[in-house]
Amino acid sequence: MATEHTIRATARNDEGKGASRRLRRAEQIPAIVYGGSAAPKSVQLEHEKTWLASQNEWFYSSILSLDVDGKVESVLLRDIQRHPYKQQIMHLDFQRVDANQALRAKVPLHFVNQEGSPAGKTAGIVITHEVNEVAISCLPKDLPEFIAVDLKDLKPGDTVHLSQIALPAGVEVPELKLGADHDVAVVIARHARAEAEEGTAEGGETPAA
Repeated sequence: MATEHTIRATARNDEGKGASRRLRRAEQIPAIVYGGSAAPKSVQLEHEKTWLASQNEWFYSSILSLDVDGKVESVLLRDIQRHPYKQQIMHLDFQRVDANQALRAKVPLHFVNQEGSPAGKTAGIVITHEVNEVAISCLPKDLPEFIAVDLKDLKPGDTVHLSQIALPAGVEVPELKLGADHDVAVVIARHARAEAEEGTAEGGETPAA
């Protein structure tokens, strides 16, 4: 069962760029909650606590319990705007979640048992992660915080495709329904020499030893 993550917020009535600037000066983050049958709602969050939460992977891929003045709604983070050079969150968008409707979300991939695989134990093999997250569809109750990609059997020369990832129950990858061209490579284990030759063929230079 997924861990519940609660984010606290306060409703706000003042909107516009001036109001948002005032909130940021007061170390608050302007945000919007939308979706479902309710009207969009403007809220504000404490910057420090939200910044700390944003350092965790679950902040981006889990269903959050958004507590607005004591009323809790299930939401997904849909957009985060950051300051171009300061460690500051400028704005957040949250989408309400309906427990009975499938949702689409991107979740991170965790690669496990790579070092103990045949490819991982073979000298001169470079293992690349071509994809680090995947777009999935599922009911809210089935949303995983991440998907583990077990590489224990990865051998030199192997390529692991999207269709080969073991998905949790109730989870599917909509992209795979679009045809074989969308079954992209997720992990590739190739000889370092082959990788270097490929880079040279693309116009790059093989780095000197």
